[in-house]
Amino acid sequence: MKLRKHKTLREQIVFSLRESIIRGELKPGTKLTEPELAARLGISRTPIRESFRQLESEGFLTVIPRKGAVVSNITRKDIEDFYELKSLLEGYAARIAAEKMTEKDIEKLIQINVELSDCAEKNNYERFFIKNEEFHNYFLTLCGNEKLVEIRDAMVKRFLGFRMAALSLPGRLMESVKQHEQAIKAFKRNDGRLAEAVLVEHALLGGDYLAEQVDRASREQEVAEERT
Repeated sequence: MKLRKHKTLREQIVFSLRESIIRGELKPGTKLTEPELAARLGISRTPIRESFRQLESEGFLTVIPRKGAVVSNITRKDIEDFYELKSLLEGYAARIAAEKMTEKDIEKLIQINVELSDCAEKNNYERFFIKNEEFHNYFLTLCGNEKLVEIRDAMVKRFLGFRMAALSLPGRLMESVKQHEQAIKAFKRNDGRLAEAVLVEHALLGGDYLAEQVDRASREQEVAEERT
């Protein structure tokens, strides 16, 4: 586990643990304890405890009182349920937003997607995640349904781990950029039905990628257990 320069010590720990989980370096079921990490990093237990709480809220860890934390297990059904609901909400929002799109709105989405392309080329998935949220939030806000936005925001925050894991998969960043380009084309035409179809496919494809990764990891774990 390596700490990188971020604003606070807690943010450094959160980033490093999150990255280790996403990359599969910390497997589901792995136990993490405050004393062990504090000793390894030469810091107090307070920022580690705070980091555990944040990662639990993101779905990466399950905190066990007085015992530490365990890396959460992601099942195929969890992924399918999440992405099906996400596709419905974002697809509907895209359909309504498409009918309201102006040239200025299109220019903004193009600008964001250019930045996303740059992040993809540099494989900077952390920055990509931030700009990707900006892209999606733009048309979600434009749809004008505040309740839909509230429900969607609460849901994606709870399952942040799924989305970050999906974006971290090989080739997924640039594929996401290309799908955004298709969405922008639909928005330019003010074609609500096409925009909805593109965003539904975009969400479900992200779920498919992650589900395949989870299945692969599960098979690898079964093989490893058979060998022991």
